[in-house]
Amino acid sequence: MKTLDRLLASSWGRSAAAAVAGALPVLAFPGPALWWWAWFALVPWILLARAAPSGRRAAYDGWCGGFGFMLAMHHWLLPNLHVFTFVIAALLGALWAPWGWLVRRLLGGTPSAGRGAAALLVLPSGWLAAELVRSWQGLGGPWGMLGSSQWEVAPALRLASVGGVWLLSFLVVAVNVAVAVLVAVRRARVPALAGLVATAAAASAAWVWSPRPDTEERASVAVVQPGVVAGRDSADRRFDREEQLTRGLAGRDPDLIVWGESSVGFDLDDRPDLARRLAALSRETGAEILVNVDARRSDKPGIYKSSVLVGPDGPTGDRYDKMRLVPFGEYVPARSLLGWATSVGEAAGEDRRRGTEQVLMDVGDGLRIGPMVCFESAFPDMSRQLVADGAQVLVAQSSTSTFQHTWAPEQHASLAALRAAETGRPMVHSTLTGVSAVYGANGKRIGSWLGTDASTARVYEIPLTRGSTPYVRFGDWTVYAALVILAAWGAGEGVRTVRVRRNPRGPRVPPVRTGRGSPARPGH
Repeated sequence: MKTLDRLLASSWGRSAAAAVAGALPVLAFPGPALWWWAWFALVPWILLARAAPSGRRAAYDGWCGGFGFMLAMHHWLLPNLHVFTFVIAALLGALWAPWGWLVRRLLGGTPSAGRGAAALLVLPSGWLAAELVRSWQGLGGPWGMLGSSQWEVAPALRLASVGGVWLLSFLVVAVNVAVAVLVAVRRARVPALAGLVATAAAASAAWVWSPRPDTEERASVAVVQPGVVAGRDSADRRFDREEQLTRGLAGRDPDLIVWGESSVGFDLDDRPDLARRLAALSRETGAEILVNVDARRSDKPGIYKSSVLVGPDGPTGDRYDKMRLVPFGEYVPARSLLGWATSVGEAAGEDRRRGTEQVLMDVGDGLRIGPMVCFESAFPDMSRQLVADGAQVLVAQSSTSTFQHTWAPEQHASLAALRAAETGRPMVHSTLTGVSAVYGANGKRIGSWLGTDASTARVYEIPLTRGSTPYVRFGDWTVYAALVILAAWGAGEGVRTVRVRRNPRGPRVPPVRTGRGSPARPGH
C-alpha cells in the first residue's frame, strides 16, 4: 500500500496509473466471456480522478486515462501507423480531460448525497459528450464505444433498440459511478444504491415493453469470402477465386449474393470482360450479386469504393459510393499538415473520393437492401437512416486483410449485431478476409461465423421483419438528453457561483473580551 501511495504521489506515476486505469475497460471487448467487466472497469479511473489534489490534476488524469483507453482500443494499428498511433491516442484522449475534472468536481472530498445523486447523471452524460465528439468520422468514428462491449447480451440488445448504443454507454458508466460511490463515498451510498436499482429497472422495462419486430418472410443471402490472396496480380486472382466460389452456389437459389469490400479491383466500365463474367454468374446462380469496386472511376476523377449491383444483364445501375472514409487508411486528414504519416506508416498515399448520399437497392422480388462499406457499420445513424428509408436488410461489405490475426475482425463483425438490434432489421457483414457474420433483427447471430482463414461461400436464411424500433423512430434521444443534463448542471453551478460571490460569508469573529474569561457587555 505504501508503494502505491508513493507511486501516486509522483506525477509520472500518477499519469501511468491513470493510463492503465483508462485501458482496463478495453478488456471487455475481445470476447463475450468478459462483457460483465465493462460494468466495473471504470471504477479505478473514477477513484483516481476523485482523489486528485486539484481540478487541473483531475483533468490531466482524465486525459491520461483517455490516452490509455484509445491506445488499448486501437493497439492493432501499431504495426501500420507506428508512432502515429500514439499521436492519435494522445489527441483523442484529451476528450476525456473534462470528464476527469467533472469526476473530482462531483465526487471529490466528502460529497453530499445530492452531489452523489447528480454524479449518476452528469458523469455518464460527460462520457457521452466525449464519445459524441470522437464519433465524428474525421476523428476516427465511433469505433469501440463503451456500450458496444455488450453486443452479445440479450437485455442490452433490447436496450439498444430503445436508445441505441448511446443508451448502453450511458448505463454502463452510470453503474460504474454507482459502484465507485459505494466503495468510497459513505454519505452518498443511498443514491448510489437507488441508481443501481433504477438501472436494473430500466433494463427490465426495456426487456418487457420494447417492441419486438414482427417476422413476415425469409430471404436467402449468400456470403462469399475468398480468404487471403496476396502477391502479384492479387486483384485478378481474387476475382477468379470469388468467381469459383460463387459458381458453387448454383442450384441453391439465393436471393442475393454478397462479395466483400474491394472484391473487384477494376472499374467495370474499363473492364467489360469482368462485367460479362459477373452477369454470367448472376444467370447461373439465379441471383443478383453485390460486389464492391475499389478502383479509379472512368466517369469521374479519383478513386472510389463503391457497392455495385450486378444482374443477369450486367450492372443494374444501382451504385453506392462510400461516404465515410477511414482516416489515414483511405485518406489523410489535413494532408498538408499530417502528410508525414505516410512516411512512418501505411497511411493512404492518395485520398479516396467520397459519395454524397446513401442508396437503397431493390433486389430480386422486391427485397430492399441498404449497403454500407466497412467502417460505416460503426455509425448508428447510417443504418438507422437506411431503415427509416425502407431497407429490409442491412449489408456491410468489409475487408480486414491488413489486421488478419488481431482482434479487429471480430470486433468489426460484432458491430453488425448492435446495428441489427438498434434498427430491428437483419444485417449481413461480408468480408474478403477476417470474419463474416449474419445477425437477425434482434441482434442474435444466425449460423456460424466465417473465420479469418476461411475461403468459402455460405447461404444464410434470414427472417425479414417489419415494424419500427424506438431508436429508429426517435433517433439519438439519449445524446440529446445527456447534453441537456450537462447544460442544466452547468447552469446550476453558474447560479451557485454567482450567489456565493454576491453573498460572501465573512470570517467568524469571536466576541471581544474585556477581562479574563468574561465577554464585554454592551455599554461598558
